[in-house]
Amino acid sequence: MILLEYIVAISALIASGLLVYGLKRMSSPVTAVSGIVTAGWGMLFVTAASFLGIFSVSEAAKPHLVVNVILAILGLVIGGGWAGWKGRSVAMTAMPQMVALFNGMGGGAAAAVSVIALTGPKETGIVPLLVTVAGGLIGSMSLSGSIIAWAKLDGRMNKPIRFGGQRIINAAVFMLTVLLGIMAAFLYHQDGGGIATLLFFIGALLAGICMTVPIGGADMPVVISLYNAFTGLAVGLEGYVMADPALMIAGMVVGSAGTLLTVMMAKGMNRSISNVLFSNFGEASASTATGPQKEAKSVAAGDAATTMRYASSVIIVPGYGLAVAQAQGKLYDFVKQLQAAGVDVKFAIHPVAGRMPGHMNVLLAEAGVPYDMIYDMEDINDSFADTDVALIIGANDVVNPSARTDKSSPIYGMPILNADQARQVFVIKRGMGMGYSAVQNPLFFQDNCAMVFGDAQAVLSKMVEAVKALGTS
Repeated sequence: MILLEYIVAISALIASGLLVYGLKRMSSPVTAVSGIVTAGWGMLFVTAASFLGIFSVSEAAKPHLVVNVILAILGLVIGGGWAGWKGRSVAMTAMPQMVALFNGMGGGAAAAVSVIALTGPKETGIVPLLVTVAGGLIGSMSLSGSIIAWAKLDGRMNKPIRFGGQRIINAAVFMLTVLLGIMAAFLYHQDGGGIATLLFFIGALLAGICMTVPIGGADMPVVISLYNAFTGLAVGLEGYVMADPALMIAGMVVGSAGTLLTVMMAKGMNRSISNVLFSNFGEASASTATGPQKEAKSVAAGDAATTMRYASSVIIVPGYGLAVAQAQGKLYDFVKQLQAAGVDVKFAIHPVAGRMPGHMNVLLAEAGVPYDMIYDMEDINDSFADTDVALIIGANDVVNPSARTDKSSPIYGMPILNADQARQVFVIKRGMGMGYSAVQNPLFFQDNCAMVFGDAQAVLSKMVEAVKALGTS
């Protein structure tokens, strides 16, 4: 039995090493896929090893052994099968909501561990119980909040829910939930403990909902990243309670990485995390959405393609419209045509472009765009002024110069891509609709800007044909 316990403990350490190594490889797009596979093998290894623990259970736990093993295997088969199927079949446009949903499942799993710890027969000290409560609170909020984020991204909740006194009510729900959690810990296995535990988890789920429903769609990338950090923290806390090094290390790494990413994304929007969570971004923007009164110029796709064919340099700014049209493959076909003609082409990525962290990077990677062509905002922003053409596809707020000049704009101060400083700007959009900030983009009316109206897939197809025709003429 002692040897078996050593094997289980060592397997957890090996799995932790594989996880950390896998996460390290995920830091580079070149090695990200192998990193995911490595981390996955680590989790599979420790999951398999954990089943060895069934041979060392106490006599008191053996009556529940068969049922628990069957439930565990059933959960693995159903969860793994569903996740694998969805992961392979999900459309790129639905990737953000899938990430939000899967992230919520992680928080829910941590909350489930907390439920077992607070209602199980094992005697536990007050400190581990309070840690369990903290993990249950964070995990439950991550679960319900992530589900709301999924509903917003999936179009099932189209508008933020806001009302007077909402912040006070939200704070009251959160504080009451914390109080119930403390009561559940101190009343462990005493009269009233079960009711306090039940009310605590109901309150925690409600707190996650209350925190997320007033947040606008433009802030969803930051929210997803924040809940990812929440999930990691909850897993780490439950790992401490269970004395499981794999869970502790995985939770700490994911929690810290998610926190850093959240801070970086909020900084990319020139906003604090508290501003994202507790302010009604865009609420006052309707009064400032008038924008310029002049008309925007438009050109045919073929004319824009011809200009880019004879340019020396082109910077492409992808946005959510590219994902909606699923045009990343056609875009790269167009880029290869330009490169064959000797044009220097680069991609500029804003940290909050799209609907989830790294959305545009994933989109371009799926199309096979080489990593050395993709630049972060701080690395390429100074290059726009020396660039012949900037091609914007479905992006709006992240290239809106009002962020630099209009102090009354709700996006004032947000770092943007300096696409307006290129010698010529082409914007592929379906129409003149506004971004999530609900303010007009004056870039579209500048003298050096022309709109190419239409679905990105259809427009880029025309551009490819136009450049091909020039090459054979």
